[in-house]
Amino acid sequence: MREFRLKGHLAMLGANTMWGIMAPVAKLVMAAGIVSPLLLTNFRIFGAAILFWIASMFTPREHVSSRDLLRLAGAGLLGIVFNQGCYVFGVGFTSPGEASIITTTMPIWVMLLAAVILKEPITWKKAGGIALGGTGALMLVLGSAGSGMKGDNPVLGDLLVLTAQLSYALYLTFYRNFIKKYSVFTLMKWMFTFAAIAVTPVSVREWIGTSWGDVSAIELAGIGYVVIFATFIAYICTMIGQKNLRPTLVGMYNYVQPIVASVIGVCLGLDRFTPVKIVAVALIFSGVYLVTISRAADHDAHKIKGGKE
Repeated sequence: MREFRLKGHLAMLGANTMWGIMAPVAKLVMAAGIVSPLLLTNFRIFGAAILFWIASMFTPREHVSSRDLLRLAGAGLLGIVFNQGCYVFGVGFTSPGEASIITTTMPIWVMLLAAVILKEPITWKKAGGIALGGTGALMLVLGSAGSGMKGDNPVLGDLLVLTAQLSYALYLTFYRNFIKKYSVFTLMKWMFTFAAIAVTPVSVREWIGTSWGDVSAIELAGIGYVVIFATFIAYICTMIGQKNLRPTLVGMYNYVQPIVASVIGVCLGLDRFTPVKIVAVALIFSGVYLVTISRAADHDAHKIKGGKE
């Protein structure tokens, strides 16, 4: 049991680390105006769909019923199309800092939706952990404010990023039990396939009208990172996390993203670690710990151990 939960924690830590790096990378890719938010979203979805189909060829084949294919189509819309599309478009309109602030709301939405849909109790430890983590994340984001990468329409961008968080919170909640039915690669290849089908009609003009010869090597490298690491590998990690941790705890790892952004700033010489940042990081991990040991976590662990899920 402990081994499974450790695997889930490590997987979510890895996924959110890669997503924390993605915001500035995506902003850099779109800065020249050649690669649009829609095009970058297309790269993520189509690229990941191809990679997951290739990877699935080396794993045991699983039959998926027609009913489950419909459910996977819905999961693809919530967990990929609306989540990825709204987030990338949002980052294109706002600043990475503001986008990071909005992402701190996701664990709150997950906690509320899990309480309503899954009847997962809201304990004092869980609520306190989310509050601690959110406080630490905001301290990091606000303490690193002042980036030169601004947005053209911050209000629209912030609303789109918020929509992305709500969409992903719904996905984590609705599909919490369903994803345990199939392997990671079976789930992902179908979810990304349906997502690719959904975005194709609105993407054709974008592909035709792009000046591909003007895309620089740096932008191509950024696209490669977004597709391979922040999508393909990150979604594998997320699915492992979902299979081993409950939705609220999965959502809590969103607070890792501001830590990653702060570390990147320090490594590039654009920021430095201060006592405030150290306290913020301590608050974030204290919050994750509180949610982990909450009464709901004990209940969840007992259910998994007893084979009820």
